[in-house]
Parts: sequence; C-alpha cells; structure tokens
Amino acid sequence: MDKLSGSVERITYYNAENGYSVLRLRPDIARNQRMPGMAHDGLVTVVGNLPELSPGEHLKLQGEWDSHPKHGSQFKAEMCEQSLPASVAGIESYLGSGMIKGIGPRLAERIVACFQEDTFNVIEETPQRLLEVPGIGHDRTEKIIAAWEEQKHIKEIMVFLHAHGVSTNLAVKIYKTYGDQSLPVVQNNPYQLERDIFGIGFKTADRIAQALGLPTDHPSRIEAGLVFALNELINAGHVYSPREMLANRALELLGVAEDLISPAIERLAQEDRVKLETVPDPGRQPHPAGKTLAENRAPYANMPVVYLTPLYFGEKGVAERLKALAGSARPTGSGVQLTFPDANLSAEQQAGVQMALSSTVSILTGGPGTGKTTCLKALINALESQGKRYALASPTGRAAKRLADASGHSASTIHRLLEFSPVEGFKRNAENPLTLDFLVVDEASMLDLLLTNNLLKALRPGTHVLFVGDIDQLPSVGAGDVLRDMIESGLVPVTRLQTIFRQAAGSHIITNAHRINHGELPLFEKDSRDFFLFPAEDAEASADWVISLVAERIPQKFGFDALNDIQVLSPVYRGQAGVSALNERLQEKLNPPAPSKVERRIFGITFRTGDKVMQTQNNYDKDVYNGDIGFIRAMDTVEHTLRIDFEGRSVTYDWTDADQLNLAYAISVHKAQGSEFRAVVIPITTQHYMMLQRNLLYTAITRARSLCVLAGSRTAISMAVRNHKTTQRFSALEWRLSQG
Repeated sequence: MDKLSGSVERITYYNAENGYSVLRLRPDIARNQRMPGMAHDGLVTVVGNLPELSPGEHLKLQGEWDSHPKHGSQFKAEMCEQSLPASVAGIESYLGSGMIKGIGPRLAERIVACFQEDTFNVIEETPQRLLEVPGIGHDRTEKIIAAWEEQKHIKEIMVFLHAHGVSTNLAVKIYKTYGDQSLPVVQNNPYQLERDIFGIGFKTADRIAQALGLPTDHPSRIEAGLVFALNELINAGHVYSPREMLANRALELLGVAEDLISPAIERLAQEDRVKLETVPDPGRQPHPAGKTLAENRAPYANMPVVYLTPLYFGEKGVAERLKALAGSARPTGSGVQLTFPDANLSAEQQAGVQMALSSTVSILTGGPGTGKTTCLKALINALESQGKRYALASPTGRAAKRLADASGHSASTIHRLLEFSPVEGFKRNAENPLTLDFLVVDEASMLDLLLTNNLLKALRPGTHVLFVGDIDQLPSVGAGDVLRDMIESGLVPVTRLQTIFRQAAGSHIITNAHRINHGELPLFEKDSRDFFLFPAEDAEASADWVISLVAERIPQKFGFDALNDIQVLSPVYRGQAGVSALNERLQEKLNPPAPSKVERRIFGITFRTGDKVMQTQNNYDKDVYNGDIGFIRAMDTVEHTLRIDFEGRSVTYDWTDADQLNLAYAISVHKAQGSEFRAVVIPITTQHYMMLQRNLLYTAITRARSLCVLAGSRTAISMAVRNHKTTQRFSALEWRLSQG
C-alpha cells in the first residue's frame, strides 16, 4: 500500500455512523516539494473510514491513490495511526477543535501561549500547572484533567475498535459504561456490548468477535444471536416467538449447524434469560361473537414458544392481576354505593359511566367525537360527590397533558403516578400500593405489557380501574396488544361509544376518520375548512407539497406557526416522503444554518440550535420519555452539551446521549400516538404500500385537532382504507385471561 503522513488541516465531512471521512491533510514534505494529488494550497484530500479526528492531529496513513471523476486525485486510507501534533499552531488547533471537553478555541489559545511546545507534556505530567494560565480556576483545571484522561482512554479504545467499524461516539459510550475495563470487556466478551449499550447491536458485536477469532459456532455467539432474533420480534410488538420461528431466524443470522440451536435455547432457559412455554397457536381466525375463547380454540394445536423472562412474568402478572381485580368485591366500609347523577348524557354514555362505577375493571372505547371526555367529566363529578380518591393517568407526557386539558383535572404519566426512580424502579408497587378508590387510564391503546403489569401491581384489591382508549388506533409501540386482548378475552366489561355528537359531526376530520374506520373513502368537500387533499402521484411530488404546505401555505392561510402548530406524520422512515428525508428538507427550510446558530453532526444527524427534536426512548434519569417533543435552545461546543426545552422544562444532554434524539419536523405515525396537534400534514403515496393500513391512516388523521391535510394519491388512500388486515402480534394474554 501507498503511505502518506501529515497533519490534519480541516475536516470536510465526517459520518459518525460509520466513520467515513473527507479531510484535507498537509503532507510531511518540504515546502517547495510537490506530490501527486496536491492542490495549489499544498493540501491533499484523504477519504476513508477513519476515527473522529481534529485539526492539528498528525496521521500516518496507508492506502492507495485514486482518481475521482469529480473531485480529482484523492488518497483512500485503509489504515490510520494517530499522534498528537508537535507544532505550536497544530497544538492550538487540536486543543481548540472541541475534542477535549472544557477547552474551546479561546482557552486553547491562552494555554498554548503559556506553554508553547510543552503544552501536551504539561497537561499529561504536571496538569496542576494549568492554574498558571490566566482565567483558569481549580474547577476548570479538574474538568480538563478528567477530560484529557477520558480522551486518552477513548483513543486507546478507538485504536482497537476503529478497524471494526465502531464510531467514536459509540466508543465514548463504551468507555462511559465500563471505564478502565473497556478493552478487557470488549476483548473477552464483545457480545456483552449488545446487552449493555444502547446503539450497539448484535452485528457490530459479532464483527468484533469474528475479528478476535471467536469461532462462529461458539456457544456465546449462538446465545447472543438467539436473544437478538427474539428482541427483533419484541421490538415489532410481539410478546414471544414461536420456537420454530426463532430457530429459523437464528439460523439465517448465524449460519451455523441446525443441531446447535436447540441446546443454546435450553442453556438460555437454564440461565433464566428466557422462559419456555406452550400456548395455543395464534394462527386461528377471530372467534365469532357468542362463543367463548375456549370453545373457539378447541381445534387448534398448542405451540412451543420462547419468551424473554421479563415479558413472561409480565404477561402472567397482567392476567393474574386483572382476574383478581375483576373478581374482587368492593372493599368493606367503602361508603354509599355511587350513583350516576348526570342526566344530560346519551343512553350509551350513561351506561359507560354506570359500568365504570359498578365494575372493578371496565373499558370505555370509541372514536373521536363520541363523547369519551364527556363521560370522564361525569364520572369525576360522581366520584367527587362521594369524596372518593381518584387519579387520572396516561402512558405519555403529551397524552397526560391532553387528558388534563380535556377533563379540567390534573393528570400524570403512569411513571410519575407510580413514583418511578431510575435507581429504585417503581416505588408504588404491591408492597406500597396507591391509596386510590378509582383510577382512570386514558389512551389505553398505547399500554404495553410491562407498563400495564407495573401499574396493576400498584393497585389495592377493590380499587376500580377504567381503561379509556380507541381500540381502532394502532397498538402500543412496546410489546403486547393489551387493550385489544382485554376486550377480546371477554373478562372485562366494555362500553363502545358509537354516536357522533352534533358538534363533532360538523368536523370533516371526525366524519372522515369514522368513514375510514368503517371502510369508506374520505370525502374531500369543496366547502371543507379542516380536511384537504393535495394530489401527488409519486413520493417526490408528495414531499414537495409537504414542504410548501408546512413552510408557506398553511401559515399564510390559517395563521398557524410552522414549528409549534404543524406536525408532519409519515407512514414510513425511508424514501423521499419518509421521515428521514422530510426532516432534512424541513430543517433546511424552517431552521437553516446561520452564523448565530451552533450546529454539530452527532450520530449521523446535524443538530442545530432552534431545531425541533423528539426523544426516541425512555430516559428515566432525565424524566424524558419516548415521543416527547422539544426544541434545542443551546449547544455548548466546549462542554459538549445540548440544552433542550420540553414544553417549559429544560433538560441537558451530553453529545454522547444524542442518539436518543431525532429531528421532529416530521415523525412517524406510531410516534404520534397519544398526541394532538393543531394541524397535521400526511404524505401518502403508493410507494408506502407496505405500511398502508386502515388503522395507521385512521390514527394519523385523528391526531389533528383543527386541520388535516393529505399530500398524495387517492389510490394510496384507497389502498390504506381497504387494508384492514392488521398485523397480529404474538401474545397469549387473551388466552391467559380466558382461563379459569
């Protein structure tokens, strides 16, 4: 291979996902010398998958020269050895690049002015001398010393990990997790990374393991592959995997002999990492009305399945606790039997409230405009008239805020109600239950299995619980389909509200949502004020309409704010009208680069002050949850932090935590569950055919409060409306609830 050495002048491009870089290098040659590929400014272009570098660093590269048809001669680097810069200018450039937390360009200039070529020796060997630099106090000195040590360790890890495609940001996460034990952990059991670190999957861990020479049939590899395959199903909403399906997926993934799979499953069971169970085959048809589940299931064979252990106990726990609640009597001495005091409701609404008051567990379901909120207000009045202790809760913060606004009473997230602590878990549990007579859980279609189990654990016998939700919406993002399983089991009494009230009937959003739910095409009336279609036959045209609608047309016609009032909901992530591409275009349009705005590309996404962002996983330490939307108010390139405003609450993130964030100018329909926006814009094209389902379109439309605009084709809308085959999730909760 060709060799090239020199100092990094500037970084033109860096992709944190795979380390692909384009940089300009000043070669180690005399000033009057020339070399192939050198530009007039004396620099050469280097491309390749490299560690995250800083200006001023010295590199020794191996690779080959290549002629690019557009960019000319480039050095394609295959191997990279880093060293610290030696010149004063290089040292200042390196320190001021943002690589060392706590040192920015101005402080770097003062440090180098003080110590010149000895700067690195001072920081390494006598760091307390940093106090000699004007303006540096003890706190800043300690921060710099800690950051320098961390950076050294990360560099060591990077030397090892870089060849295996692990980005610098993930290397930092590894160091934060394992500290000085990082390299031993990675070298001894790379599959541990997948279990412990968000963002590192089986394939990355496997690539490292293979490079270390671990045999492909090593037991730890097969076990890790099985758990990965099981987790993929769980991430798609399933609670368990049929054993045969899991074995087949693992074989495809691992490429090992078939007879190695079953013993590995047994080992996982012995270690209590999975649970083995036999449940009825879910391939049955939905049971006809009037037949019990047991009668309908008789012809179907049982099937061996594999659970992750927490989901096994979660499913059993939900079934046992629901059956216990449903069978429990009201506690003795509970006072006068509640009666329904409000005569201003329809007969079905009165029946729903009466059922909630008389049943320890009940469900109230119905579409938009059918009066669920009116029922809740009447229920709350009844409870307050009798002095009953009650609480209102929802799975997410945005849903809880909607519930509070709609009901006029305080509501909280389920996590907050159960006093969740990152260290202690749920403080409200079977040993310390909630002191409530009645609990209302809104947006119950969003409940996943594990959250439901923790909620039910915290209820005393005799506590009444009402689950309120729209069964026709998408199921939960997490594992399970709890609301649907409860309804179909027949164990829990259900009131389904169907009458659309006069005020709601005047909304084309609501009437079209119900049309779609009944398998009818939506109507686009000329006199409509809240429901529109902008025709587009392909994804490119649909995306162009979305940008125009959000940035110009809707704000101009309706006076809505493009960032705060309008939300784009896409059925897919990929493609021109998918979440990722729309976010890039909307960011450029609504929050373009400016000298006053700090920006940084982290984990493959360019974040900029002013950006609209979404939390994509629960972060209990920060009290921020999957689906929460906020705005970046500040970015600190010295301290490596982002400050995000989540509806008035300021939360600080390290850059290494930014893989929990995504741009939120456009989000998926699934991520919008439980939320409501003044205006919703939905791209919908035939290119989205894999995701075009009735419940997805219905969910998207019902997120709009005042305005819903579709940008796409009538053919795609028709495809979605006709497709009522919702993907069945592997869950045995319905069966467990139906057992005696």
